[in-house]
This record gives sequence, structure tokens and C-alpha cells, in this order.
Amino acid sequence: MSTKYETGNVVTGKVTGIQPYGAFVALDENTQGLVHISEITHGFVKDVNEHLSVGDEVNVKVLSVDEAAGKISLSIRATEEPPAEEPKAAAAAKKPKRRQGSVKPAAAAESAPTGFNTLKDKLEEWIEQSERQDLIKK
Repeated sequence: MSTKYETGNVVTGKVTGIQPYGAFVALDENTQGLVHISEITHGFVKDVNEHLSVGDEVNVKVLSVDEAAGKISLSIRATEEPPAEEPKAAAAAKKPKRRQGSVKPAAAAESAPTGFNTLKDKLEEWIEQSERQDLIKK
């Protein structure tokens, strides 16, 4: 493996292979690295083939070089500007709508406990229930 590639360098390479987990990029005749699927572009990538094809020339940033294992980690995403923030109105429109719940009568609301109960409280309640004769199955 050539030591001319250092972490942080931005170089041009050619896509030589595509796998479900990323793309292999040839940096020169003897050196190849991997662009993991998470480093292809900003945002979610479901299929590498939707973004890259074998033979594409791409700018990549060297993320790490492992001389012992002979591996170079690359990123296309690191060479691109992140997408601009969405306007707040557009972001608010994408938020899921809250479902409306039904209002229970006051009598039903008082009898049913609400909120978070700790395990200790529930355990005490379960022990009491287990000792009640009217709840014991015969």
C-alpha cells in the first residue's frame, strides 16, 4: 500500500465496484479504498446504485488509512457542502400530526391511575393483588 494518501487529503478516484454496504474507489493503479454507504452523500442512502455507477469519477476525502490491514476509508459526503437548513414552516409541515385522544368522564379518570409508576410502586400493587382472594383463580 502506498503511503502517499494521508488522512484529510482530498483526491479524485474512479468507482471500481459497488456493494450493498458501499463503493470501492481506485485512487491509483495500486491503491483502492472504500466509501461506506453512510459516507456517499448527506441524508439517507437506501441503494448505492441510485447515487454511483462503476466508472464514475468522484472526489473523495481520506478518512483513515490502516497500513497494517491495507485499508483506506473514504468519504464523498465530506467533500460536499451539507444541504441548507429547511425553513421552519416547511419543517413544521413535515412533522407528524398528533392524534387527538378522547376525553374520559371524571369518574373513570379518578379510578384509573395515570402517569408513570415506578417498578417499586407497581410491585407493591401486584403483591397486594396476588393476596386478594377475589382475584385468585380457582
